[in-house]
Amino acid sequence: MIYLQIFIAFFIPGVLGYGGGPSSIPLVEQEVVQNFGWMTSQEFAEVLALGNALPGPIATKMAGFIGFEVAGVIGAIVAVGATVLPSLLLMVFLAGLLYKIKGTKKFETLTTLIRPVIAILLGIIAFDFFSSAFTESGGVHTLILMIASFLMLKKFDIHPALVIIFGLVYGALLL
Repeated sequence: MIYLQIFIAFFIPGVLGYGGGPSSIPLVEQEVVQNFGWMTSQEFAEVLALGNALPGPIATKMAGFIGFEVAGVIGAIVAVGATVLPSLLLMVFLAGLLYKIKGTKKFETLTTLIRPVIAILLGIIAFDFFSSAFTESGGVHTLILMIASFLMLKKFDIHPALVIIFGLVYGALLL
């Protein structure tokens, strides 16, 4: 039964997450945190941060880690498989159709209408992470991390993986 739940938890975001891994992050959080309760929002944020620090697609890294945490190696295989299956099916069965309608006005309109929805979903998850960090870690630590991250990324052009490592070290030493 757990393997079916893992499959559903990662298959649904794979189907609905139009735009790739980043757009499916709020959907995965909904399934993992809210629907199945396998981890807290804070734990999910840590998995997301760790996943962003590693190379490769975020959705499969998160699926592998969460699947492993929930049900071991087989859980990781099921989660990764469920994450990539919708894209694989779409490529195999709908590639010809997409090729035919690509460039039409309807396709462009659909793409234009979906982008704001994805932006809103990403904004919601960012707000949830911020408010969670603010209440659990305190306002001072949250502001220090926000300002330091912004400066490292924008002013000093430091690679995002190093910024995430800084946040992890900061949290390990001071929180």
